[in-house]
Amino acid sequence: MKNNDFTSGSILPKLLKFMLPVLMAMFLQALYGAVDLLIVGQFGTTADVSAVSTGSQIITTLTNILVSFSMGITVSVAQRIGQKRPNDAAQIIGTGLYVFFFAGAALTLISVAGANLLAKVMHAPDEALKATVSYIRICGGGFLIITSYNLLGSIFRGLGDSKTPLAAVGIACVCNIIGDMIFVSVFHLGAAGAAIATVIAQFISVVISFFLIRRIKLPFELHRSDIRPRKASARNIIHIGTPIALQDFLVGISFLVLVAIVNQISVDASAGVGVANKVCTFIMLIPISFMQSMSAFVAQNQGAGMGERSRAALRHGIAVSATFGVAMFFITFFFGDKLAGIFCSIDSTVKDAWDYLKAYAIDCLQTCFLFCFIGYFNGIEKTKFVMLQGLCGAFLVRIPFALVMQHYTSSLFLIGLAIPCSTLLQIAMCFAVYVHANKRSAAK
Repeated sequence: MKNNDFTSGSILPKLLKFMLPVLMAMFLQALYGAVDLLIVGQFGTTADVSAVSTGSQIITTLTNILVSFSMGITVSVAQRIGQKRPNDAAQIIGTGLYVFFFAGAALTLISVAGANLLAKVMHAPDEALKATVSYIRICGGGFLIITSYNLLGSIFRGLGDSKTPLAAVGIACVCNIIGDMIFVSVFHLGAAGAAIATVIAQFISVVISFFLIRRIKLPFELHRSDIRPRKASARNIIHIGTPIALQDFLVGISFLVLVAIVNQISVDASAGVGVANKVCTFIMLIPISFMQSMSAFVAQNQGAGMGERSRAALRHGIAVSATFGVAMFFITFFFGDKLAGIFCSIDSTVKDAWDYLKAYAIDCLQTCFLFCFIGYFNGIEKTKFVMLQGLCGAFLVRIPFALVMQHYTSSLFLIGLAIPCSTLLQIAMCFAVYVHANKRSAAK
């Protein structure tokens, strides 16, 4: 832990050293999620592929609420470490355990009791409705496990440790692959088998992670007296985490609307977008990993009163991320069929997936800017603005654009263009606020 101080030394090497394990952890997390679709695509039916597509989109949206809300812990803990107040960080973690238990319980109730309603709201095709409901209900039943899994990662990222979450995800990835091979390819349980494998894998990962934690020397001692709800700590977590969680939830809703629009076209189109979304989890890994890393890096420096170092980290992050963004654009736009073919062997599904991926390829050129800005604003606690820019992009551009395109065409590329168009507005808002804040800072 003594090497996780971001307030001194060269910025780019430290940022990259922290970011790379985050990137690898996210790659493995995307991999074990993609394995569900890959194995179902090889051993299941088109209806199973559609069920995993729609069901995983719903579960991912709900899970992102937890991941986003946990940013309240990541930023709060990182700031206390930057301020050299480790005991306060311990109290925030202790309070966070209570807060996230109730959050996980609420999401369990929503997904288990409301699985049928959620599937119907998403216009799951009739052929895939039963399988979609089963997938949502099984994954939803494990939400307390999913909560623990993501909470552990957020705590350690706040401490500047990105390697322990990597170990946890690696364990889950291996277990999920084994589980998918057993439940889907051997027992032929289709979408339900993929859901069972996911929950079991995360449970094993959480158990092993607790053993790993006991062997790590923390920058503070976490006593039983720390593990209780404190109003000040809870307010801090909620103040930072709630706007991010609300933004990600409502933005997630906008992507669910896109899936619902496509579901009404055909079961092939539904499966195609599901495959495309799995590909997108990989092509967006680098900008998203920079976003998470930037939040922790900037929060430590902000806590130490080093604003210029935080801004320098933002510039470094954008420069490196943009290089990969250009590469991902060319690969996805021109070879999207090869990427989609990894997850599915059905020609019509691959064709639809590539059509949709071409729109996402354009977004690759923009997210390298947007996600670094979001990470920076999260780190300096401007989470209300993060929420505002996300909502503007989703509800002023993404949904209206997709609905208009649906009225005139069934082209998945044209419908998918709603995504890069909304990102463009969000970048403009971020840049304007960043320049305005710098001018105010210089004036002082």
